[in-house]
Amino acid sequence: MADAGLPEGKATGATSRDLEVSRKLVALCDLTPDELRKEWRRLYRSQPPRLSRDLLVRAIAYRIQELHYGGLTKATRRKLASLVEARDSGAEIAREGAQRIRVGARLVREWNGRTRTVTVEEEGFSYAGQNYRSLSAVAREITGARWSGPRFFGLATKKDASDA
Repeated sequence: MADAGLPEGKATGATSRDLEVSRKLVALCDLTPDELRKEWRRLYRSQPPRLSRDLLVRAIAYRIQELHYGGLTKATRRKLASLVEARDSGAEIAREGAQRIRVGARLVREWNGRTRTVTVEEEGFSYAGQNYRSLSAVAREITGARWSGPRFFGLATKKDASDA
């Protein structure tokens, strides 16, 4: 499995380092459970936990990538630690809300060749001299169809909008 079935060249944007990591990940599939435990000890410098072969492969693959590309940021590790602490203490974990937009901010969107500008007000939104309670109402006014306002104005992805 010398090339791990990966195309070479700059067209893929893959570096030799990327190919090296890919080869290591592919090679994990051919290791025996004993070899996987040995690899765990080498990478994690600890005894492997009692995990299924599949979970060992996944954890080792993560560690290989972590060592080559870097791990989680300090901010992400702090956030995860605080979530674990909240869970362990029985506290309720609140979902992170949508991003807040400051009063006075202007949201700009081009639609059907025209630039549309919405101003964030204290109690809603202002568009074309009219006040609206929600950004979705503004998007509906502009498009004539039901849209997620935050998604229409680029404040949320499709997944974010469906989570709400």
